Amino acid sequence: MVSSADIDILDNLEEHLEPTDLEDAVDRPERTLSAIEFRDVHLAFDDKVVLDGVSFTVRRGETKLILGRSGGGKSTTIRLILGLLKPDSGRILIDGEDITDYTEEEMMDVRRKIGMVFQEGALFDSLSVYENVAYRLREQGVIDEEEVEQEVRRMLRFVDLEEAIDKMPDELSGGMRRRVGIARALVGDPEIVLFDEPTAGLDPPTARTICQLAIKLRDLQDVSSIFVTHEMNNLKFLSSEYATVDRDGQVIYEKEGEKLCLINTEVLMFRDGKIIFSGSDERLRASDDEYIQTFIHGHKP
Repeated sequence: MVSSADIDILDNLEEHLEPTDLEDAVDRPERTLSAIEFRDVHLAFDDKVVLDGVSFTVRRGETKLILGRSGGGKSTTIRLILGLLKPDSGRILIDGEDITDYTEEEMMDVRRKIGMVFQEGALFDSLSVYENVAYRLREQGVIDEEEVEQEVRRMLRFVDLEEAIDKMPDELSGGMRRRVGIARALVGDPEIVLFDEPTAGLDPPTARTICQLAIKLRDLQDVSSIFVTHEMNNLKFLSSEYATVDRDGQVIYEKEGEKLCLINTEVLMFRDGKIIFSGSDERLRASDDEYIQTFIHGHKP
């Protein structure tokens, strides 16, 4: 069944819209602005070039899968979006706003729009699940504890972990820690969510669960996201399945092609700081580039 957390989040989207507005929401002028845009971004550390003229956009409600081997510039892209690094040249825009030269204080407002899902969950080991998920709300000045608890429980229901609210991180499995990390990232309903290798080290069924949460965000809440990964199973799930709600209120996952073709998920592949591929997963698999085929298959085709 669709959880009360799903219903709450969908209700939040509808709260300030008239019924006719809901039908036209995707056509609103502000949606023409990209959620994220890189324009000819360059970055080097001493003699090591990390990004070499990188340009791409993430549209509203789109998931951009970033593939590549370690050291190719994938995670650096996320740090630049968060303002933790500054490019040597080029421009970075969030919601059409040029953040390239923003100060740390100016970036605080930008980061409120962004949820971040780290490798390993990156939880505070000395804080309970409740306190980990509540941390961002308290940092943002939400001090009404009743309001904090309602939001924490809503997000934990979304990731099916409300029963773990009082547990400590060392009492959780690896997959549960990642799901708590996702709940923490979603507090405050961010418009953009960044996933940095969120399934690394997880068994396939648990990794699939993490991917399904990302699919729910994309398809049911219109969240824009970047999903950094080197795992081809993640590419398969995210680019070939979509979430919908049936008449009984159940969230179901269907295969692309049975009823529709996904246009809200695209792939970028990085190599040595450059984007060597941008497009659909079908085009990626059909590429005759030897590096791409070796990456996909694990050996030369």
